[in-house]
Amino acid sequence: MSQIREQVDICVVGAGHAGCEAALACARMGLETVIFTVSVDSIALMPCNPNIGGSSKGHLVREVDALGGEMGKNIDKTFIQSKMLNRSKGPAVHSLRAQADKAEYTRSMRNILENQEHLTIKQAEVVALLSEEVSNEKKRVTGVQILTGAVYEAKAVVLCTGTYLNARCLCGEAITYTGPNGLQPANHLTDSLEKLGIKMRRFKTGTPARMDGRTLDYSKMEEQKGDERVVPFSFSTDPEDVQIDQVSCYLTYTNEKTHEIIRGNLDRSPIYAGVIEGTGPRYCPSIEDKVVKFADKERHQVFIEPEGLHTNEMYVGGMSSSLPEDVQLAMYRTVPGLENCKIVRNAYAIEYDCIDPQQLYPTLQFKNIEGLYSGGQLNGSSGYEEAAAQGLLAGINAANYVRGKEQLIIDRSEGYLGVLVDDLVTKENFEPYRMMTSRAEYRLLLRQDNADLRLRKYGFQVGLITKEQYDAVLLKQKRIQEEIERLKHTMVGANKAVQEFLESQGSAPLKTAASLAELMCRPELSYETLVPLDQERKPLPDDVIEQVEIEVKYEGYIARQVRQVEQFHKMEKKKLPEDMNYDDVGSLRLEARQKLKQFRPINVGQASRISGVSPSDISVLLVYLEHRLKNH
Repeated sequence: MSQIREQVDICVVGAGHAGCEAALACARMGLETVIFTVSVDSIALMPCNPNIGGSSKGHLVREVDALGGEMGKNIDKTFIQSKMLNRSKGPAVHSLRAQADKAEYTRSMRNILENQEHLTIKQAEVVALLSEEVSNEKKRVTGVQILTGAVYEAKAVVLCTGTYLNARCLCGEAITYTGPNGLQPANHLTDSLEKLGIKMRRFKTGTPARMDGRTLDYSKMEEQKGDERVVPFSFSTDPEDVQIDQVSCYLTYTNEKTHEIIRGNLDRSPIYAGVIEGTGPRYCPSIEDKVVKFADKERHQVFIEPEGLHTNEMYVGGMSSSLPEDVQLAMYRTVPGLENCKIVRNAYAIEYDCIDPQQLYPTLQFKNIEGLYSGGQLNGSSGYEEAAAQGLLAGINAANYVRGKEQLIIDRSEGYLGVLVDDLVTKENFEPYRMMTSRAEYRLLLRQDNADLRLRKYGFQVGLITKEQYDAVLLKQKRIQEEIERLKHTMVGANKAVQEFLESQGSAPLKTAASLAELMCRPELSYETLVPLDQERKPLPDDVIEQVEIEVKYEGYIARQVRQVEQFHKMEKKKLPEDMNYDDVGSLRLEARQKLKQFRPINVGQASRISGVSPSDISVLLVYLEHRLKNH
């Protein structure tokens, strides 16, 4: 075995979307970092859907960008179609989604990693974590060992193993022991994690087939074009740079014939034959699941999406499956436009090991192993965007740990990233976790358009955002506030010219003078339509105008959420001591005591979100903390 021993600051295990963000963050914060991957060709691979963003996921990409991550910048360089989803609804749920050129996305991200100072890429399988005892209950990570026997000593390790641990892919009766896209799995690390006392789980996810685009009939489908004016993901991308010629996607539907074939072959599906041990994602079900669980639906949407500009492969969104190849071909050929389709890559389900994320602090550090962090699908989540966001947070905190600096926690009122991590570490998730706007209770404050205003300060504090970038955000904030104040204090009278203007806009006449801000609150009026009444207006950037419009129109709702956040923060500020003995807390129900011992929440707010801990248990806890404080 190899006798090589290397010394670095941080090891990142895995180079998917989580690993890339983690490694770049650590290296950019000045720490010598090595990132391990089973294949250098699979850096930032998109083994499933060829897009970034989407409902609520677009919020996460914007937040990654605001904190100084790379995903938003990379998709802005490599997208082939872009759309702002949910435009007909309120701004809280507007979400950006872009089709990627898969090969270009991977190539571009690999190029970024290869040219990043303080970062080394190493193609190797990590087989063991090395650690030392700190106390009876705590260990400290000291590095990793790879398959050749070489050891990399490190002060912190970030695990971003994705779906590779003991992975196996299933396509009907055919089972292959590989990672996604036929890549080599990682078959040794799980044993090492379990020896360290880490609780593991088995989850599954799936992916649809890829078709030869030349064999599809697009005339039978509905063409889906991109937005006329593309909005970039990254706050640092010039909007003019993303106005490109876009490719089209297509929409078609399954039908009763499709469903008949699926129902007639359920016994050959590994999911229904009991071959699959792992739990699959409820919110991204296979076509078999859809047909069984939504039996009343006559049809399901199928999106035909190009995988890139230099390939004929088309992704069949909405029809992931683990049925045998012959059944797949028969069912796909019942779909309009797919009658003569040829499959390039079969759909398959993939099973893999992941951890129970309740073993993590909201910093994504393991509670019982100092210096060990975890991000992405290893934490029981799904999706590229969820992975990137966690990888970035884990990387920032691993770097801060090594530098002896304070750990960064984003709470539920500050970002979708905060909601994602809080849900993972406090709630019992028995299936891959997917981010959704409905999970964010303060979503009117956590819009994708204001991620820079919310989170740039943290990116600046940790050193991933430059002073110039941060100053630009402060200036933007100042301009927004000044313009809102001006609109509130600029009055227009109920004179003839004003009344005629309002009538021309289909708006009710004024009975008395009103401010421009009050007029803007009318649904039919906007900042732009009020130009004829606004003599003092000065030119402002589009992003400032967008914020002014939202802040004024939704002022009452925003103010209500701000008050709710203030209440939330009161509970988050009530810290729970690390050595808290819940057996000393009288009147706590048994279930609550067990859950609190298991989770070891860091504050009362987090304790209140643990299932099995009731409001009365929280009251008991608050009284106990009050007494403890007095006695100390």
